[in-house]
Amino acid sequence: MALAIEARQLGKRFRRYDPHRPWTFQEVVARGWRRGGPEYFWGLREIDLAIEAGTTVGVIGANGAGKSTLLRLLGGIGQPDEGSIKVHGRVSGLLSLGAGFHSDLTGRENVLVTGIIGGLTRAEVEREFDSIVDFAELRDAIDAPLRTYSSGMEMRLAFAVAIHVQSSVLLIDEVLAVGDLAFQRKCLNRILDLKARGVTIVLVSHDAATVATLCEEALWLESGRIVEHGPAPSVVNHYVAMMRARAQQRNEAETLSRTPGDRPPLRTSSGATLEVRRNRFGSLEMELIDVQLLDSYGSPTAEIVPGDCLNVEILYDAPGAIPRPVFGVTITGNGGRVCLDTSTDREDFTLPLIRNRGTISVRFEGLRLPAGLYHVDVGVYQQDWSYAYDYHYNSYPLRMRAEGAGCGAMEAARIIWRHESQDSGSRRLARVR
Repeated sequence: MALAIEARQLGKRFRRYDPHRPWTFQEVVARGWRRGGPEYFWGLREIDLAIEAGTTVGVIGANGAGKSTLLRLLGGIGQPDEGSIKVHGRVSGLLSLGAGFHSDLTGRENVLVTGIIGGLTRAEVEREFDSIVDFAELRDAIDAPLRTYSSGMEMRLAFAVAIHVQSSVLLIDEVLAVGDLAFQRKCLNRILDLKARGVTIVLVSHDAATVATLCEEALWLESGRIVEHGPAPSVVNHYVAMMRARAQQRNEAETLSRTPGDRPPLRTSSGATLEVRRNRFGSLEMELIDVQLLDSYGSPTAEIVPGDCLNVEILYDAPGAIPRPVFGVTITGNGGRVCLDTSTDREDFTLPLIRNRGTISVRFEGLRLPAGLYHVDVGVYQQDWSYAYDYHYNSYPLRMRAEGAGCGAMEAARIIWRHESQDSGSRRLARVR
């Protein structure tokens, strides 16, 4: 199949600061009066890339990895400082929605201007006009000045214009979260329609799940260089695992530094003994004072069969006010391998400001794990996951017996979080996986 995009040893560098700017007195003292040359950094370096026509490629990576720089070079915005890049066919881009709009012009006039800037002729804009307006759902406001539009209306109009530019290569930079949920679904369906027509799509997104489901290939960038390029599910899994490991390392280092060393052991009702800096870590500003594993009848248990329900009930104590803490429960196997992992943050179960005592629990309905011994780890974390208030490691054993069907899977049919406290009453969330 023919190539739509080719890049060979592509590189783009940027100047860190203007060397002709006035110096501060501190810089004069540190460096003397002699000026050095300008300082540069490479936004992209040694990029070798070949994308076949009709392929959808997701570009992932942390902020500053070079994703948007790559898209802009593909779109002809700027020139590389080394190497070469070739894009075969007409290119359109959803790089900065609303760029080129003028607030004093009407929606109709802005459609005409931005359509022509985007590569359409005046006749093509007029032919597509009704379709653009209907897609944006702005028929009643199209002749009003743009300054009277809400930001959502403006973004919808910009998106509608951009996707009506007939092209063979489409560049998308973090613009799929446009408008309300219904309109976002419409935008995604239009992208899928373009994909079905054979348009080559290069999509930059921080949403790894979107890249894994929408794209055939994924390109992982880090510090301006390619880490991995291949099938989207595989690359996304590697990227997510790496990001999670780095976040966990930062969390563990911060948690360990905040863990006090002078607390007496804590013994839970299940018989577990918790000692700080051995199997208990955290600042202990908020404490998990008891944890129980319960079966579907509410009785304490340390053994279940595949398909049964497991309830993890956590009693906490917050002497001071704790804003929006995150609770997490992880089931691990041999060597600490994560088998199932859930948290109130992941399940969109936002807790209010917490104080005093309360109980939070998570119910795994239809839990299926291969037969063997597992451990249930529990923790409560600062709202941005930067460190743990209290984390119990490898303290609650759980044995999965061999009886039952589907023992080879690792899953829960449904995960339900519940919270009861003196201040906030009861809440419930059910999440079907």
